[in-house]
Amino acid sequence: MARMKQKLEDIQKLTQRLQQEHPTETNAFLGFLQKAEAGTALDLKQKELINIGLAVAAQCEWCIAFHVEQAAGAGASRDEIIEAGFMAVIMHGGPAYMYMTPLLEALDEFCPA
Repeated sequence: MARMKQKLEDIQKLTQRLQQEHPTETNAFLGFLQKAEAGTALDLKQKELINIGLAVAAQCEWCIAFHVEQAAGAGASRDEIIEAGFMAVIMHGGPAYMYMTPLLEALDEFCPA
């Protein structure tokens, strides 16, 4: 299995386990996500491009995989996704630059050239 697709499976397994073992906390977090994402000022593609920049800055490969897949599904182009990643590099420097590696891997898996 491709590495970034495995990250998505990791997210599903983690969420399922936490919902079973810690449903109160997990459901509160998932509910917060739904409420935070429900705003209408930004469309889904814009939100996902922001999330990509934040995921690169936070150096979270699982987040990168998830949000690249979501952004591609919302119609974001490869160039838009790369540009969002570079916005993180501007704000976070060298460590964020290195996390362009999993960003490129996720792009290659979820929105091939």
